[in-house]
Amino acid sequence: MTYPSQKQTISIILILLIIIITSGRCRDIENASAGNINASTSASDENVNIQRFGMVIKIKPEKIEAYRKLHKDPWPEVLTMIETCHIQNYSIYLKDDLLFSYFEYTGTDFEEDMRKMTADSITREWWKLTDPCQVPLDNRKEGEWWAVMEEVFHMN
Repeated sequence: MTYPSQKQTISIILILLIIIITSGRCRDIENASAGNINASTSASDENVNIQRFGMVIKIKPEKIEAYRKLHKDPWPEVLTMIETCHIQNYSIYLKDDLLFSYFEYTGTDFEEDMRKMTADSITREWWKLTDPCQVPLDNRKEGEWWAVMEEVFHMN
């Protein structure tokens, strides 16, 4: 039996951590609604359908502090738009040159909510500040900015 290397073990742990965290981009979310990426679904006690998303992207090392500063004081209008589009439990984590995100979608019309977010001029202005900090993974699917991860385990 072959055991994973330390690097593989760390990768596995990071993948599991991403399942616990939150964030995303509209074009990635649109792919999810079209069935192009894996999104996990569960039902809460109130029978609300929850889709969980985990994503990863690289961050430019020289942009880490700027990215932290932006997210220390996010624009209220952007946060409101995220909530309006039925996204909750949204987190972004940093490990070395990687950002890991997790969020839950609770709405009933995912595509419409993502069109609404994409059409929001203030959200687009926010992305003009965050996008230059990021470097998409080479192995992401076509149309993704953040690479969507497959959920391999979940426990409520």
